[in-house]
Amino acid sequence: MDRRCSRTACGHPAVSTLTYNYADSTAVLGPLATYAEPHAYDLCEAHSERLSAPRGWEVIRLAPDPAAAGPSSDDLLALADLVREAGRPVRPPEPDGGTREVGRRGHLRVLRDADA
Repeated sequence: MDRRCSRTACGHPAVSTLTYNYADSTAVLGPLATYAEPHAYDLCEAHSERLSAPRGWEVIRLAPDPAAAGPSSDDLLALADLVREAGRPVRPPEPDGGTREVGRRGHLRVLRDADA
């Protein structure tokens, strides 16, 4: 699902995320965050360009890194590892020689020592 601009009555797709640091009187406008956060505002291109801050506040504009736009080689390797792991057969757990199951209630198991 596409995220939309947080400005009222604006239905354009969001391209950047605005956050505030009240302690430092700073507004930070950066690339669209990975996921929506309650204390951040997603803005469309038009509202991002026209952003202004209150008097005395500093606006920091972080330019998106073009190299980070697509998946990195680390992302692709991690994905390949997950696919390999999912394709491996599942081995049943090896029996523990010290205990055995004697009862079950819901998700709980009653275990007893094998020598008892």
